[in-house]
Amino acid sequence: MIIDFSPVRNGEVRFDVFAQQFTKEDLRAATNASIDLLLDIIKDADDAQIVFIPHDPLADDPHASPEERHLGWSLAHLIVHVTASAEEGAAVSSILARGIPYPRDPRLRYETHWRTITTKAQAVQRLEESRRIRLAYLDAWPDEPHLDVLREVSDGYRERMGEQNAKAAFLGGLRHESNHYDQFRDVAQQAREANRPAAAVAGTAD
Repeated sequence: MIIDFSPVRNGEVRFDVFAQQFTKEDLRAATNASIDLLLDIIKDADDAQIVFIPHDPLADDPHASPEERHLGWSLAHLIVHVTASAEEGAAVSSILARGIPYPRDPRLRYETHWRTITTKAQAVQRLEESRRIRLAYLDAWPDEPHLDVLREVSDGYRERMGEQNAKAAFLGGLRHESNHYDQFRDVAQQAREANRPAAAVAGTAD
């Protein structure tokens, strides 16, 4: 169940309204589908392709060190980034669902450093670990979640996305992850081409 977020991206519906149509089981299915999609993208990658730094003329990460600010993101980097954000959304959702309002800070986000992921096995482990963590946060929802309890958000967020209850918090992580699907595919393609044997490249050119 890959959720189509195009109605939100196209401005047809506000995100908080869009989120309310999904049940907890929908969120569970969507989580599994998203993780499975990412695993499928990297299924044929080797260790070199996981850490390959792609060409990305739009790369600009203001939170990175100066020497890495304009560095393209490897598959390893993308994996740790999207899993950290999705886990944060899931963590916040579990608090809200239990009837506890949550402030803007502190953030409940931890991102594994991307340079520590150097093999495909580690990349797969991080994705499967994230699956387990996210589903566990869904399991922490009570049978009757408090969907009227909200997280404090900025005025700018509220204007763009609306209020954030348990469903919106969880779904926000999946939406962010889906925003990177095409980037995952592009980086995987670049990595495959960069790591093809020279003979294969020459044969293609002929």
